[in-house]
Amino acid sequence: MDGVTAITALRHSHPHIKTLVLLAIEAGATGYLLKDAPTDELLRAVRAAAAGEPVLSPSVAGRLMGQVRRPVKAALTDRELHVLALVADGASNGQAAAELFISEAGIKTHLLHIYDKLGVRDRAAAVGEGYRRGFLR
Repeated sequence: MDGVTAITALRHSHPHIKTLVLLAIEAGATGYLLKDAPTDELLRAVRAAAAGEPVLSPSVAGRLMGQVRRPVKAALTDRELHVLALVADGASNGQAAAELFISEAGIKTHLLHIYDKLGVRDRAAAVGEGYRRGFLR
């Protein structure tokens, strides 16, 4: 059993137990530290977690603040979702254009809008972000 699975099981069976992880907070951990956190930071985090306080390493807190401060992008349109799904299935711009009965330039425009809304720079990153956000299955 990996750490995330163990934390998930612990949270379900013993919700009063506080956990502190060095990798993932999504499973319900009390805190989040990077693997290379200094010893003094780790000790403070353990004490805080034991007291039921949430813990974030300074570098993680900085990243989180950066994410929160980013403007929220609009949701993808139905057409953009269709284009993203075609790209995820490996379609070229030409193939996607033929499937949707539009020009390749239209596909490129949709892709640029998708990249902007997802905060990515290329089709591979758009597909990855699409899966991460639940737009693709």
